[in-house]
Amino acid sequence: MKFGIAIPRIIILLAMLLISSGCGYHFSPGGEYIDPDVRKIFIEPFANRTSQANLEDTIRLAITDWFVRGQRFKIVDSEDQADALFKGTVKSLTTTPLSYRGTNLAAEERMTLTLDLSFEDRRTKKAIWKNGDFSGTQDYAVASVNETETVRKNALTKLSRDTAERAYRMMMSGF
Repeated sequence: MKFGIAIPRIIILLAMLLISSGCGYHFSPGGEYIDPDVRKIFIEPFANRTSQANLEDTIRLAITDWFVRGQRFKIVDSEDQADALFKGTVKSLTTTPLSYRGTNLAAEERMTLTLDLSFEDRRTKKAIWKNGDFSGTQDYAVASVNETETVRKNALTKLSRDTAERAYRMMMSGF
């Protein structure tokens, strides 16, 4: 009878031990894998392969903001002052309807942004981090025909900021 009570307690104790120990895997958001001599970066103007005017500037500004927040690097004004270069290309921006109103007008849409991003050592030209198909999505409600452009612009700003944050965190974590 004592074994009947002890076995569930042992199982619970083992389960708690396994859960609390974890796998030892964690993000390293400080960029410890990046050479400590890489301190100054230059963020190159982004290329834009879409028809959305100034999208490259919006994305570059969002990326710059994350480098400033991170405080790991100093942003410099020219390539020749930098230890590393951050480069980007806006490859695509698509919008897809998610749901429709009874009038066959979209009620909700999903915006998808795809980027080619790289962070490379300026002297050696070797990639520190690279992702040729980095993408993000943002869903938004389409209120009315008159408000669509404003809602879409706000969604694009949020998408740019969120995608820049994810890219920065992944780069700093070595993913």
